[in-house]
Amino acid sequence: MKSITIKKAQSLRGEITVPGDKSISHRAIMLGSIAEGDTTIRGLLKGEDNMATLKAFRQMGVRIDEHENGVVAIQGKGLHGLKEPEDFIDAGNSGTTMRLLTGLLSGQGFFSVLTGDQYLRKRPMKRVVEPLSLMGARIFGRENGNKAPLAIVGSKLKGITYNSPVASAQVKSAVLLAGLSADGVTTVTEPIISRDHTERMLAYFGAEVKRSGATVSIKGGQKLVGKEIEVPGDISSAAFFMVAALITKDSELLIKNVGINPTRTGVVDILKAMGGDLKIVNQREISGEPVGDILVKSSKLKSVEIKGDIIPRAIDELPVVAVAAAFADGITEIRDAKELRVKESDRIGTMATHLKELGIQVTEFDDGMDILGGRPKPPPQGAIFNSHGDHRVAMSMLVAGLATDKAVQVFDTDCIDTSFPGFMELLEGVKKT
Repeated sequence: MKSITIKKAQSLRGEITVPGDKSISHRAIMLGSIAEGDTTIRGLLKGEDNMATLKAFRQMGVRIDEHENGVVAIQGKGLHGLKEPEDFIDAGNSGTTMRLLTGLLSGQGFFSVLTGDQYLRKRPMKRVVEPLSLMGARIFGRENGNKAPLAIVGSKLKGITYNSPVASAQVKSAVLLAGLSADGVTTVTEPIISRDHTERMLAYFGAEVKRSGATVSIKGGQKLVGKEIEVPGDISSAAFFMVAALITKDSELLIKNVGINPTRTGVVDILKAMGGDLKIVNQREISGEPVGDILVKSSKLKSVEIKGDIIPRAIDELPVVAVAAAFADGITEIRDAKELRVKESDRIGTMATHLKELGIQVTEFDDGMDILGGRPKPPPQGAIFNSHGDHRVAMSMLVAGLATDKAVQVFDTDCIDTSFPGFMELLEGVKKT
């Protein structure tokens, strides 16, 4: 089992570019594969999660070429041009791959089986299976369809109006992708708007998508047309470097070409509210997505309340936000984040345990935690953590190690490659000791 040991940094300085956005990369592969004509993708994240999606579409007969210059070329098959896979589709650790493909494959004219690694097979799938079943999908799985492997018998689908009980881009996207193959109009309403990459990219590929507040609709049978796509840097990956620069003295980082979709910038708003010196400069739009450069400087942080509408806009970044809270003055309250319990790990429980091991006082709640900030004080021999196979937990605790006096060791770090291959190399490149 791979482990990484990190020691305190004197500062972080320089300019960096983080890998392409994981969410956008997934959707670029999916929509490019079911579009008509060629799609060219630049900046695709080649982490394990995205490569699971890429492999899945190759299994279904889509030609996808990876060129030496990093460009990925897809020869789209059209909405009904996919072929039945000869073997099960392995989504690895990727919940996005499994949930979105469950929606897309529900309306295809063939049989398919989706599975994943030991962690993904524990995650709840009924949240997508239930609305898809209302559309006429035939999906079978463990625990009455709640756990993978999932067997999908392609069926004729009908559009529905669905009020989602959770603000989840994966649920919304699964239903909308099924809606492409359904008769009539499919409408999804969320309690709070979740990230909208699917709606933006569907529109970019030529589909008519109607949006009003937290409601989005799509009419079945629409044709998608291949496009050129440039994937911006992932703000979830940039968040680790934002927090790292904020909590490490004498630091100044410029993180270039980052996606700043307003449904994803909750982490920027939270860190600014904590007193963080962050500026977004050079704002522009690329392939239907807003992009900018983020300038971050060391800052004295203060506690905040994190709850309500901002949670879906920062859900993936909350583990590293918890690290920022550990270095802030006062008690930071995180609430309405129960969704963290069903991520790659129970991120509330895991992060609460690890911060306590650094001497931070944490009170855990069902939907969040209270974190009494201060300077973390690991035991004399240093702190040892287990990522539990969760890439965001692993990177969050490595960030914490940059500003703690004793060395921090994190075990089971292979998982970092699911979203951020080259993370440590990039970090060591700007770390001054």
